[in-house]
Amino acid sequence: MQAAKPLFSGNKYWAECFGIAQFLPMSVAEMTALGWDSCDIIIVCGDAYVDHPSFGMAVVGRTWENQGFRVGIIAQPDWHSAVDFRRLGKPNLFYAVSAGNMDSMINRYTADKKIRHDDAYTPNNEGGKRPDRAATVYSQRCKEAYPEVPVLIGGIEASLRRIAHYDYWSEKVKRSVLLDSKADLLVYGNAERAIVEIAERAARGEALKAMSNIRGTAVMLEQPPQAWASRDSTHIDRPGKIEAPKNPYVYEQDTAANDAADGMAPAPESELGLNASSGCGKRSDAMAALDVSGDAGKQVEAQILRLLPSPTSKPEYIELPPYDVVKNDPVLYAHASRVLHLETNPANARPLLQRHGDRWLWMNPPAIPLTTEELDDVFELPFQRVPHPSYGDAKIPAFDMIRFSVNIMRGCFGGCSFCSITEHEGRWIQSRSETSVLREIEKIRDMTPGFTGTISDLGGPTANMYHLNCKSEEIHAGCRRLSCVFPTICKNLKTDHSATTQLYRKARALPGVKRVMIASGLRYDLAVRDPEYVEELVTHHVGGYLKIAPEHSEAGPLSKMMKPGMETYHRFKEMFEHFSRKAGKQQYLIPYFIAAHPGTRDEDMLNLALWLKGNGFRADQVQAFYPSPMASATTMYHTGKDPLHRIGRDSDDVVVPKGLKQRRLHKAFLRYHDPDNWPLLRETLQSMGRAHLIGFGKRHLIPPTQPAGWSPKHKRSGPTSARKPAKGAILTQHTGLPPRKGGPAVGGQKKRVAATGRRKQGPVTSR
Repeated sequence: MQAAKPLFSGNKYWAECFGIAQFLPMSVAEMTALGWDSCDIIIVCGDAYVDHPSFGMAVVGRTWENQGFRVGIIAQPDWHSAVDFRRLGKPNLFYAVSAGNMDSMINRYTADKKIRHDDAYTPNNEGGKRPDRAATVYSQRCKEAYPEVPVLIGGIEASLRRIAHYDYWSEKVKRSVLLDSKADLLVYGNAERAIVEIAERAARGEALKAMSNIRGTAVMLEQPPQAWASRDSTHIDRPGKIEAPKNPYVYEQDTAANDAADGMAPAPESELGLNASSGCGKRSDAMAALDVSGDAGKQVEAQILRLLPSPTSKPEYIELPPYDVVKNDPVLYAHASRVLHLETNPANARPLLQRHGDRWLWMNPPAIPLTTEELDDVFELPFQRVPHPSYGDAKIPAFDMIRFSVNIMRGCFGGCSFCSITEHEGRWIQSRSETSVLREIEKIRDMTPGFTGTISDLGGPTANMYHLNCKSEEIHAGCRRLSCVFPTICKNLKTDHSATTQLYRKARALPGVKRVMIASGLRYDLAVRDPEYVEELVTHHVGGYLKIAPEHSEAGPLSKMMKPGMETYHRFKEMFEHFSRKAGKQQYLIPYFIAAHPGTRDEDMLNLALWLKGNGFRADQVQAFYPSPMASATTMYHTGKDPLHRIGRDSDDVVVPKGLKQRRLHKAFLRYHDPDNWPLLRETLQSMGRAHLIGFGKRHLIPPTQPAGWSPKHKRSGPTSARKPAKGAILTQHTGLPPRKGGPAVGGQKKRVAATGRRKQGPVTSR
């Protein structure tokens, strides 16, 4: 991987002389008070402006400000005309557009495509303050406001729509958002390196459209680059005789190599169709040994794969199937999705090219991850840690949720197929220093209004991947695995949680800090490797209820989710209960599950319902699978093929629960205890030949009759009265309410995770 220029090592722009703004200005009056006659860059965003490092616009704006640029913000503009986009005047360099911390469609619609009437990123939780497909709409309005001003788009919505992608809401494959938005340049992922370089080059007079060589960006080209060699990956399973291509890898025995039995070894070049003359090609015996499409648990010899130098002196890019093809060909769409996900390691990823009509989308490799020192610098920029004063006393729920939390790391190597965190933030874990994290806790204590001594979270995309990375930089640089922990944990992965445990202890020992909670997702298959960490977590950082996410009980769905089996859950449960007893505490595990995920049969959901009843769980609120753009599980949903393994015309099909009735059925199995679901479940159990599960006994799942006085939901008037839970049942609830009578309930904060489309709540959430 090439060396990166230190993040803030460049010369500052001349406007540095104006100094640091208390808040980035949102009005001309604020600009005037700062002595500005114009803004160099104007950020347009779908969220309210909260000057906090958990909000993208604040991080981006403060990063540019640190380089000497004058940055203004237009938050949640009226998009019905271009008037509001002229609020701060004409930017000297460019507009920077983001839909916000969430994809605007996931923010606006439920998994059943019903409109949400709230928006946690808007003052007073008011819905409807941003348009559908906000990045596209905002960009077009910026072009209307000042046609000559370039537009840069970024944020999670741009990240997840950077190539041709399946759109769940229109049920179509849509073009890259770069074309639909008419923006000049797209930046994806955590983009500090890219945005600093973009601003510096724009200040020197370079057009955004001409910036085709910045990592972490995508741009439209009039023709493929002539200085590059093409690796054709536009076809699979070509007919006729195919000559075996030269093996582009050299294989070396190494005791420190990736354990191929993990089932996700690097994909051979031939699997990706990366041969200009033969498409897929015949693989060598060494390649065949690494075919993981069979039994993931088969033991095969561990090897390191190294890419040999190309026979041409030109650098290489991979050409994906064109948009006009993938929009009509599900198999090639799945193939393109697999190639994309295999080209996400910054150390070995190659540029991707995808034709859209008469133009080409050029996507550069991901940005080089920030060092610990650089990440510290970003999080220690002069954030005020509160909403902009213009909002007055209005409540912004997303801010209330993270007001007393600290982000300690970025990235996730879990690779869960339904989650897009990896596609946005990458698999490399970027961690802050312990010193920086403790300093931020002290700032919260000293600066944040309402602090009473409780830190609500130390985490990030996960709670327990802090400072966990590959044991070998060389192996890490050559790895193309889609997950470091599925189907087993790679033996080259560090699983020592001592850095996290030490951070927790030092944080709770700070003067003025009474308690440190952990609200980010806990990867419990990693946690069980370190009992000392689990003891620290359970003894000091759990508020009575620890919500973890096995997601399912059955092997079929779990294999498509890339999640561990229930045996890992039971191991963690034993440790949790042991350390709770040792601490003299009565604490509960609350499992979280997904309904209607690709790979899930009706029988799987029935077995999960039986597991829930057998273990005394009643889910108050359940989540149906939400096909977010670019996730591997979304590819399964759309194509019926599994991009976690080799793709071909004859590849096995994935069972996909589709249609409103089947998705409702799968959710009904999770809420087997709700009388509203009993008629549908009775009908289903009878058709499945499982009528023996209908009755009043403990061995039955549902009763044969409805409760006295029951009426269908659509015929009820007024609020539904609470039903008394079964004696001894553990209620799972995600509303953040205090415990209620009849059984324990999950308390704590509300937590929304944009990348999964899921609204997570509770003091601790496991992923």
